[in-house]
Amino acid sequence: MSRRKTERLLNLVVCLLATRRYLTAEQIRRAVPGYPDSDEAFKRMFERDKEELRELGVPLEVGSDQQGGGGEEIGYRIPPQAYELPDVHLTPDEAAVLGLAARVWQRASMAEAASGALLKLRAAGVETDAPTAVGIEPRVNTQDPSFPALWEAVRDGRPVAFDYQGIGRTSVARRHLEPWGVVSRRGRWYVVGFDRDRDEQRVFRLSRIVGDVRADGPAGSVTVPDGVDVRRIAFDWGDPPSEPRPATVRLRRGAAQGPRRWARDVRPAEGDGPEGDGGAWDEAVLTFRDAERFAPYLARFAADVVVLDPPDLREAVIQHLKSVLACAGRPAAEPDGTVSPR
Repeated sequence: MSRRKTERLLNLVVCLLATRRYLTAEQIRRAVPGYPDSDEAFKRMFERDKEELRELGVPLEVGSDQQGGGGEEIGYRIPPQAYELPDVHLTPDEAAVLGLAARVWQRASMAEAASGALLKLRAAGVETDAPTAVGIEPRVNTQDPSFPALWEAVRDGRPVAFDYQGIGRTSVARRHLEPWGVVSRRGRWYVVGFDRDRDEQRVFRLSRIVGDVRADGPAGSVTVPDGVDVRRIAFDWGDPPSEPRPATVRLRRGAAQGPRRWARDVRPAEGDGPEGDGGAWDEAVLTFRDAERFAPYLARFAADVVVLDPPDLREAVIQHLKSVLACAGRPAAEPDGTVSPR
């Protein structure tokens, strides 16, 4: 819905709520901004607006008011008693849970909705901020770029398509999913749904989604089957245990003491360091299991550690450095995964 249409419908609701008598179409036309001057165009737009309000559940009442200036002509109004919500009554524990849930989200797109909900509750006389009852301040990290699109797809019941890089694969595959829910498990986010390509329910880790998540069908076309527990599916499913793998890295001489403590086969590196910086480097072998878990650790050492092999770990470190630099508003990492001092 466009902003202009939203403002017009809002003004129409306010106008019809504020009156005690029935307003004719011509009176509404003069009182509500946004309607065209042409009679035919106004009639068509007003008819669409009335249907829109009814679909939104607004109790639009049609009648006449001989003493209200409209005579026998048909008019419209919204009875306040039929439009108002009943009083909201929450126990202290329920209010505390709502306040806690609103503070969970760090992402701006979620924070706006949460703060708006709290504002409405406070306007209704419900106190939701109970710091004495809540002794923790939780945070949910939703930095995966695909999270907003998948959350909206679950909300709207819309199928999606995306490129996915499975465990141990160097290429991506196109997947078509009917999403049922997005779940956080052990600090990672997963989407649960029906995989149209495999014709079965599947779980996908958001950090393995490459590129944008695209809509792949109309809203309302996805229905969660009865009895499906999305959270249980996500928790029962797990990444298969990874076998230990070797990683060949370069460590700047005199730096990166953490990796050095548990590295093996440390020896002076042949040739110059990255970009021929003239510094002294060592070459070492580290053992790891999960590239995405290991990459943030190596990225802490910035330009003092360069991953040579395997390619998936190298790429994971580069992407982590790029995301950190993007958040800081600084230039991106160099192709070799180091941070250029330029």
